This record gives sequence, structure tokens and C-alpha cells, in this order.
Amino acid sequence: MQLNLSDVSVRTVLYVLLGILSARADDIAPAVPGHYTRSIPHGGLTRTYRIHIPPGFKKADRAPLVLALHGGGGTGMHMERLTTGGFNALSDKEGFVVVYPDGIERHWNDGREKVRYRTHREKIDDVGFLSALIDQQVRDLNLDKQRVYATGMSNGALMSFRLASELSDKIAAIAPVACNMPKVLEKRAPPAQPIPVLLIANTEDPCVPWEGGELRFALMRLGLVLSVMDTVHYWVAHNQCEPKPTVTWLPDTAPQDGTRVRREVYGKGRDGTEVILYAIVGGGHTWPGGYQYLPVRFVGKTCRDINACEVIWDFFKSHPRKQ
Repeated sequence: MQLNLSDVSVRTVLYVLLGILSARADDIAPAVPGHYTRSIPHGGLTRTYRIHIPPGFKKADRAPLVLALHGGGGTGMHMERLTTGGFNALSDKEGFVVVYPDGIERHWNDGREKVRYRTHREKIDDVGFLSALIDQQVRDLNLDKQRVYATGMSNGALMSFRLASELSDKIAAIAPVACNMPKVLEKRAPPAQPIPVLLIANTEDPCVPWEGGELRFALMRLGLVLSVMDTVHYWVAHNQCEPKPTVTWLPDTAPQDGTRVRREVYGKGRDGTEVILYAIVGGGHTWPGGYQYLPVRFVGKTCRDINACEVIWDFFKSHPRKQ
């Protein structure tokens, strides 16, 4: 049977149209202000995320992007609840886009070894997924690729460290909360570029030892992390910041919460980078200013002297990635 050029052209057009019509609507990143649940395919899996686009959003504005990563056992929706919608409110005020991705079976493959979760057993490519998600949002919403940031709580904090280590060409800055850096990352090749880091750590965290060692929840043992100060010093050395910090005790605006906040700033790093530690003295495995998701006897106290969302966004907007 002969097939002429016009037949090929018609068939090609039909295939393209069929592909477009059969594509799931939720695989297309929205560009209209609002709150959506969407998905993209990656690594043979359907990966889901929630996205908040602020009122007045315009592609021409080239808005920043913030990835907010949930903790172990959580979802993007839980991350919104934990932060009491703080990033959404700031998004509406400041004009950035927030994405709350979902880990596979509620966990992230943050690089820890000998952890029983599916993400670790099967070596789920979460770095690849989040990289593809960033690319999609930057492309479809015309976001500013020099202002892409990552924060997270607990397992999400661990994942933020991994993104800084492996995607320093895409991530402008990170702000991990309530977890130190996975010990395994210390042994790997350093990030290709300097990257600003803000770490919020709690001195009385029952899950994450301030001095480092094994993460734990109830009877479970969940891999090794560096100490808080070793985590700080790793990034200070990588960014070539000043080794001696400027230390400030913040006002105790909520004395009833049983916590105090010490701020340590290691400045003058390469390309204007800095490393900042917010040490929450008396704080537990919690998000400062956030939702007390379990009783104090299980996870410890929540600091009310600062709002982590506000602290993190102030840090992010001061640190666009250098060209």
C-alpha cells in the first residue's frame, strides 16, 4: 500500500490531537490564581502535588517558586495544615507561587540508608521528580528560575538538604525545619555551587537529637544525621562564610510557650551567601508558629515567638540565585 505525503501529514495531526485530547487535565499546570491539586508522570509513577497561585498572578511578573515539603507520614495537605496556611497567606501578599508535593506513601527518599520505607527500599527518584516539577512550573507559569526555593519539615527538611546537594543549579536557597542533615550526604560530592541555608532546629526535639546520631520515633530507628552544629559548619565551610557568627537572642514575645529563640548568622559567603541558625531553646519536633499536630508529651513544645513561614520567606526573598 502506498502512503502519500498528505496522508502522513493528516495522520500526524490526528495523533497529536488525540494525544492532547487524551491528556489528563490535571497534568497541565494551571495559570489562573487559585488552589489546585495536580499530577505529573515521573519514573513510571503518577506524582501529585498541591499548588497555590496568588490573586493578581501574571506570567509576565516572573514570580518566585517555593517548594514546601511535608514530613514523614504526611502529605502536601498536611504541610498546609502544619503551617496554618502561612505560606499561602504570604503568597497572596508577596506574589510567589507555593507548591506542596506529595511523597510516595507519605515519605521522601532523602538519601538515608537502611530505612524501611518504600521510598528508600525502591530508591524512588524524588530528586528527579522535584526537578521535573520545578521545570514544569517554571515553564508553564513563566516563573523566575533564579528564585526557586525549598523548605520542609522533618523528612521534608532532610529532602531539602538533598536538593541543595544535588540541585544547586536550580535551588536558590533552602530552609530545613526540625531536622539536621543526613549523615550520608556529608560523604558525597559537595554541591556544585554555594547555596544559602537557613536551619530552624529545636533543642528538645524527641525525634532529632541536637547532638546528632540516630533519628527515632517511638521504637523505630530511622537513620543517621549530623549534629545541628556539624550541619551548620558543613554549609559554612562549603559557602566559605565567616566562621564566627553574629548571635542575637530574639524577644520572648510568648513566654507561656516555654521556648526562647537564639539566632546565629554566618555571613559574607561566596556570591553573597550566608548560613543562619534559629535555635529554638525548649522547642520540640514542631514548626514554630505552626499547628501543634500531636500533644506536647509526644512531640514537644511549639515556639510562638516567631512564625517560621515569615522567617523563611524573608530569608528566601533576600537570596536569589546568582547567574
